[in-house]
Amino acid sequence: MGVSGCGKTTIGDLVARELGVQFLDGDSLHPVENVAKMAAGTPLTDEDRWPWLATVGSELAAAKGGLVLACSALRRSYRDAIRAQAPDTVFLHLHGSKDVLRARTEGRSGHFMPPALLESQLATLEALEADEAGIVVDIAGPVDQVVADALAGIAAAVTAAVGTSATGATGTPLRQFDVDLQAAPFYLDDAAVTWVNTTLESMTLEEKIGQLFINHNNDYSPEYLDGVLENFHVGGMRYRPGPSAAVQEHIRHAQSKSKVPLLVASNPEMGGAGSCDDGTFVSTHLQAGSHPDKSIAHRMGQVAGVETAALGCNWAFAPIVDIHYNWRNTVISTRAFGNTPEIVVERAKEYFDGISESPTACAMKHFPGDGMDERDQHVVTSYNTLGYDEWNKTYGHVYREMIGHGVQSIMIGHIGAPELSRHFRPGLADKDIRPATLAPELLQDLLRGELGFNGLILTDASQMIGLTQAMKRKDLVPATIAAGCDMFLFFRNADEDFQYMLDGYKSGVITEQRLHDALRRILALKASLGLHLKDRNELVPPVEALAVIGSDAHRAIAAEIADKTVTLVKDTAHNLPIRPETHKRIRLYGISGGSDFTMADPLGYLDTVKDELEKAGFEVHLFKTAAQRSAAGETGINFMSVISEEATGDYADKYDAAFVFANVKGFAQEAAIRIKWSTPMAAEIPWYATEVPTVFVSLNQPNHLIDVPMVKTAIHAHAGTVEAIRATIEKIMGKSEFQGTFNENVFCDSFDTRL
Repeated sequence: MGVSGCGKTTIGDLVARELGVQFLDGDSLHPVENVAKMAAGTPLTDEDRWPWLATVGSELAAAKGGLVLACSALRRSYRDAIRAQAPDTVFLHLHGSKDVLRARTEGRSGHFMPPALLESQLATLEALEADEAGIVVDIAGPVDQVVADALAGIAAAVTAAVGTSATGATGTPLRQFDVDLQAAPFYLDDAAVTWVNTTLESMTLEEKIGQLFINHNNDYSPEYLDGVLENFHVGGMRYRPGPSAAVQEHIRHAQSKSKVPLLVASNPEMGGAGSCDDGTFVSTHLQAGSHPDKSIAHRMGQVAGVETAALGCNWAFAPIVDIHYNWRNTVISTRAFGNTPEIVVERAKEYFDGISESPTACAMKHFPGDGMDERDQHVVTSYNTLGYDEWNKTYGHVYREMIGHGVQSIMIGHIGAPELSRHFRPGLADKDIRPATLAPELLQDLLRGELGFNGLILTDASQMIGLTQAMKRKDLVPATIAAGCDMFLFFRNADEDFQYMLDGYKSGVITEQRLHDALRRILALKASLGLHLKDRNELVPPVEALAVIGSDAHRAIAAEIADKTVTLVKDTAHNLPIRPETHKRIRLYGISGGSDFTMADPLGYLDTVKDELEKAGFEVHLFKTAAQRSAAGETGINFMSVISEEATGDYADKYDAAFVFANVKGFAQEAAIRIKWSTPMAAEIPWYATEVPTVFVSLNQPNHLIDVPMVKTAIHAHAGTVEAIRATIEKIMGKSEFQGTFNENVFCDSFDTRL
């Protein structure tokens, strides 16, 4: 108990942890009318307080095994009202001088109890009387000393009454969803715990709010970074990839200017590629699940860890632990290890172990699990429709295994789970089904409660329509934290989103207890990485460390994995091998989904394919679409004329074989990806499969047979890298064996794809 600013929440929570009992912030029990009054600077009347005090007493009385509750309880009559419900209540009065209280109250500007009300509260305060069970502790000292004094006083006051010692109520667990800083996955020692608590105590309200955000750095300039750090005090960053040297210097500047060390995230789903322009592409997740050798995933993680750590990153938004059940789903078709929980668990653990050899924490994604709905949460809310029992056998099994394996954080997908939500909230209407990022029953009852996850929870990117379609931005920003997320991924508009989060705290949407729990998890993740022990100039490696990025050793790993994972899906016409000696003249077709958000040339890979084929001894004739020919200056060209030229009876006289290389990308821009031909009845569609031996090679998606069932030879090469293309051509020629494996998704639930 005590006036505003005395530290009821901070000290109360720490005392509860030491006693091993639950903690509850009494402010969270105020009705909205009381919160509105206090936020407006209007003191509450006793008529306002009596119902609230009765609720406080009821919570204390109902607590099993003990409860620490923060409540002002300034007057004797208020304490009597609480004791009327809970007679055994012991009051801990946190006492401070007016100067100390004023300094602390002003330092947390924005709380719904403005500093102006301090005088009113001090005038109202009535000291504990001799017949009241209670103690008084001075708050002027360090937090650790205040807690120690409080525990000693409580021991003296309650030992006889409750039959226990100051070390805690025997057998009483921590509040179910409170962070335990010394348990998995943080394992903090006493010094690190002290750093977390003292850092939290030193923060202003604005700095606390800022720690909840992970910025997306769209600008490499120091001025941009300085503005983000000075104005928004962010807890983490992710950046747009660029050359490794520029990325490292960018991170170095950010860490040098941040008051609290930053979590610096990357997206190393394929090794070092994706974290910087010159990083090593090792394999996709699906590729790492397409061979019996589970060490492929381990080595992908190793390279990812080494290369991202060299940049100064310390947080990997990987591994992906979704299960690719629905072949129509293309957002995780190459980003999932496979279509069974067993392969996902095995390979995700290998990836985690590999990347953990570097000073890197992982954020597995996308809880509660993508891969059921064919739609993409980037553009629409998608749903995991499994029932509670089936989910537990599949996705739940994956999450339990990975949590037990030590994963430090979990990214929440903007994915609803209707049957899971209704399991915890029976009768929940369809209109009230929320994506997991806004669903406390999924984040708290399921993930924290049943799965026992003690680590950090972050949202997926907040610009995704899967989140933004759910409610107004001003409401959803704080609602994600209130629901149980600890960090919010990316501002849409930094000024607006920061204010929305601050307003959510002021209005009570985010309670002080929830805010502080989130902040402890954020700081704990930083401490678990040892960031608090390093000087600012040691948080990012020297420039010389960049030598490992794209190194010959890493490229050799990529080549070995490409050789192992190029997969022959079918060769029902026995077209292979195809060699220059028997099939010299090759008609080469390229298929892409058009330019995606990376702005890379969608057909740039064809130059590599043509070059590798010619090096192998083939004579290559590259097909050009009507649009390509018109762009090159030809006139009188249209799709009908191209069809007439291409599809002639002498096709087999001109060409000995046809190779189709497809590199269809584009997730996050449409709900699902399929081949989009260049024109109606396009000349590149494999009509020629009846004319000459035709080989279809996918360099990305595994589901193309639904659109080209007429081809009799299909290969999945997984990537448009030089290593994958070279390995594919060698196998087409019979110089090496196909070793890759595939799952049934490649046949797209259609009989004709197998022919």
